[in-house]
Amino acid sequence: MSRAKSRTSPASSSLRRLISKRSVVVAPGVFSPIVAQLAERAGFNAIYFSGGGFANLLGMPDLGVSTLTEVSEATRRIIYVSELPLIVDVDTGFGEAVNVIRTVRELGAAGAAAAQIEDQVMPKRCGHLEGKEVVETDEMLKKLISAREANKSDIVLIARTDARAVEGFDSAVERAKAYLKAGAEVIFPEALESREEFREFRKKVKAPLLANMTEFGKTPYMSASEFDQMGYNIVIFPMTPFRAMLKSVKMALEVLKRTGTQKGILKDLMTRSEIYDVIDYYRYEQTDKRAMETARRLDTADTA
Repeated sequence: MSRAKSRTSPASSSLRRLISKRSVVVAPGVFSPIVAQLAERAGFNAIYFSGGGFANLLGMPDLGVSTLTEVSEATRRIIYVSELPLIVDVDTGFGEAVNVIRTVRELGAAGAAAAQIEDQVMPKRCGHLEGKEVVETDEMLKKLISAREANKSDIVLIARTDARAVEGFDSAVERAKAYLKAGAEVIFPEALESREEFREFRKKVKAPLLANMTEFGKTPYMSASEFDQMGYNIVIFPMTPFRAMLKSVKMALEVLKRTGTQKGILKDLMTRSEIYDVIDYYRYEQTDKRAMETARRLDTADTA
């Protein structure tokens, strides 16, 4: 297969510019368009679409059960309302190397800034659970080579390795180096277990690195500034907004069931005007009004 002619997307260019700066890029997890809008209004410069979060949103486990069609459509919906560069977690690429070709092309067409592909065996698991397996290095290299060749939009290719928990730290380092040669631009070492491991990985892998600061996992809690000081380029908080949302919804439903009214939790709810502000409701209203005014002027001119 010949190398696809690149047409670099604005989103990937924006993400590369952010990565090239000295300060770490903080990307919160977004699982719906309105959450992406909230992240943009909060001042973030990039956002992250979690495969696990999306599967959970659909009421399913993080076992690679979502499809390329579902993820591509969700990507398009988020990008439609947010200008922030979106990093998209595509799990293992939705199949073998031939499937990865289509995955990368679909994400590029959808406007994604980056595609993140991992080296787990299907069915894959959350990176912080026991029982993971990783594919042979050659198999992951084949996927990355296929992704690189298919990358017409020149989106950023992020290779995640889960080898730390399966084969050990040194294997994760060696896999990372091999993945870079195959076409990965950023390396994501999943589930490192200490600050020392993060520092050592940074020393041994000479490429942009992504750190995962998820909750309730194997990685100790560290701030974005700590990752910045260690030289990491991106830190994701993939599930934080999703978990916060679920707990708030659970509380609201329990109160509503128990009391039969929402009066006691009004202070915890986003108001109608606040929601309208997030979605830019009045801009739509004004656009519709201007279109009608123009239509009436044209109609008047035609009958004059």
